[in-house]
Amino acid sequence: MNIIYPVILKVSEKNLSLAPKQRVKFLSSHARKALEISSIKSGYGQIKPLKDENGVPLPFKKKYWSLTHKPRYVGGVAADFKIGMDIEGIEKIRESKKGLREKTATKEEWKLGHPDESELFFRYWTAKESVIKAEGSGIRDLLKCRISELIDDYNLIIRYNKKDWIVEHHFFNGHIASVVKNSCSVKWIEIFCGI
Repeated sequence: MNIIYPVILKVSEKNLSLAPKQRVKFLSSHARKALEISSIKSGYGQIKPLKDENGVPLPFKKKYWSLTHKPRYVGGVAADFKIGMDIEGIEKIRESKKGLREKTATKEEWKLGHPDESELFFRYWTAKESVIKAEGSGIRDLLKCRISELIDDYNLIIRYNKKDWIVEHHFFNGHIASVVKNSCSVKWIEIFCGI
């Protein structure tokens, strides 16, 4: 069975206070470090993360990649199939507003249920973001992704573009990360100091 290695890097305290333009540049660079670690761990060597004119990641030597960044954490992953990764801070929107919930999932999807509705919101949001990143589509397709099954507290299945996508979640320090895994095993790598 193939293994993918999504990498999460912490943003150091000194970089939290950068000016907005410098901060975006730093976060992008830091996420590329996470991608490099994932790619090397996967045995692919270094990947050049290039994008097309619409900002969609282009495969490099038949290897796919995805980046994500939030103020405190960044992530990157490489795979030999279409891949997507997303990170969100669960504390950011503890009680999601009704309108945002309706834009994230249908009533039928919410009925699949979970004891912690805010956790379910973030599972759905990050999973759907991961899938639309893998497909190279945009946020406008969020509701076209349909949660078809909650496998367990860490895995779910999304139906999108007539295909089933299996997504795995990882919870850490008040955040959730999601990655498209399909038939692969996932070994999360967290590096919270020294990079």
